[in-house]
Amino acid sequence: MRFPGEHLPRFTSAVVITAVLSEVIISTQPFSFGALPRNRNLLLERNGVVLSVSTTGSSSTSESEMSSKILSGADNNSQDEIRVVDYASVQDQNSLVEKALKDAKEMHISRREDLMVTSNVKNRLVGINDDVVSIVGREVGNFAELVNDPQILQKSAAYLRSQAPTNLFEPIDFAINTVSSSTFSPEEQSKYSALLKKSFDESGEVTSAFAKTFYLGTVFLPPEAQKAIWAVYVWCRRTDEIVDAPRNLGSDELNNAAMLQDLAGWELRLENLWKYGEVVDVLDLALLDVKKNYPLLSIEPFADMIRGMLMDIPELGVERYTDWDDLHLYCYRVAGTVGLMSVPIFGTTKGISMEDAKESALSLGVAFQITNILRDVGEDASTRNRIYLPTSHLEKFNVSEEQIFAKKVDNNFRSLIKYEIEMARKYYAKAQKGVFMLSENSRLPVQTSLDSYGKILQKIEENDYDCLNKRAYVDKWEKLLTIPVSWYKTIIEEGK
Repeated sequence: MRFPGEHLPRFTSAVVITAVLSEVIISTQPFSFGALPRNRNLLLERNGVVLSVSTTGSSSTSESEMSSKILSGADNNSQDEIRVVDYASVQDQNSLVEKALKDAKEMHISRREDLMVTSNVKNRLVGINDDVVSIVGREVGNFAELVNDPQILQKSAAYLRSQAPTNLFEPIDFAINTVSSSTFSPEEQSKYSALLKKSFDESGEVTSAFAKTFYLGTVFLPPEAQKAIWAVYVWCRRTDEIVDAPRNLGSDELNNAAMLQDLAGWELRLENLWKYGEVVDVLDLALLDVKKNYPLLSIEPFADMIRGMLMDIPELGVERYTDWDDLHLYCYRVAGTVGLMSVPIFGTTKGISMEDAKESALSLGVAFQITNILRDVGEDASTRNRIYLPTSHLEKFNVSEEQIFAKKVDNNFRSLIKYEIEMARKYYAKAQKGVFMLSENSRLPVQTSLDSYGKILQKIEENDYDCLNKRAYVDKWEKLLTIPVSWYKTIIEEGK
């Protein structure tokens, strides 16, 4: 076993990285679509866009029934085993969500000028709204370089593409993007690298403003991984803000239609970045560099997170989850995806592939999301009119929806929550097995996240399973006291 002092830098990092994964998990808010408008001009952050959404001919087949890969576990009804399912890119093309997203994307494509790559700094970047500016304390992404040299953003992107592994990106259509140079002078390289640094610095500032504990923890990661996590966090943050952004277009229907259009454009941007290395704004530049440095980083968890957002929208997403498989898909999309985004950046230990670590990464995300759901049962019911617990589970323990909305806790409800906690802990146990599959620098932050978030379940138990009227909360000092235990777990395992 190594001398414990050798681990002190990583121990220090754990003090400030308690929620490396959990702070990134997105919490969405509901929207009511009602009757979606057809052929209406919407004044968005871009030019006027015509939105058309088909809501007929939808499939009743649950998306969770579509093709997926069971990584472990047997019968879903087993009392002793749980299933870990890789739902990557499970998409029912006939569902309301997919049809609405497809139609909205087609509207973008048919108005290709709205997707042309520019350095327009007159309007705010997508996903940057008044709330973001208020929290950060200033406008985001407004760099003088972009005004002084309108082509510097695209030249910088071209420079990064020239450094990428062969065939990582397909050639860009230079009829749309006129920056075609593949050779750069030392002076140009220095200038473009400086803009990239500013992009990462900006991402770091946004991360720090929204998640101070998480940001401080990233300081102790290797520099490349540190910056990469900032860029991924900012992408997740902007996706969340696209959904939550206040819109004042005159009606809820138009506001929600605009939100769908924004998400469609956001997914198209994501696809173009992954396929061509194309960027639209200066924050995209940081994500492009991440893709360049981590070629195995898949687009799937990013696209799937967007679909997780849409699942929370009434009349378009899922109103109630019938069984665990349906809720499992939601947990994967809004939380399991974060694990899949992180693993290529955190890295794995020698002899372990990312595929080997996938089951544990997904398990941790699912465990976190079940914990979120249990912690917020009362709040979701009272403020969002939402119940995430599967109706089959409610029926199993003779708990009615009316009882939850009335916030009535009885022995049936306690038995239900005990059952859900037991399932969550089985996912935590599967996640625990994957901690030592990660690279050494990444283990302690993940272990600390796992231990600290798991304490929320203990708080629910201490509250006599009343998550309708009481919120389970782990204070800062309890989290700090967890850290030495997490640290000890990692060094004991390393010494074996």
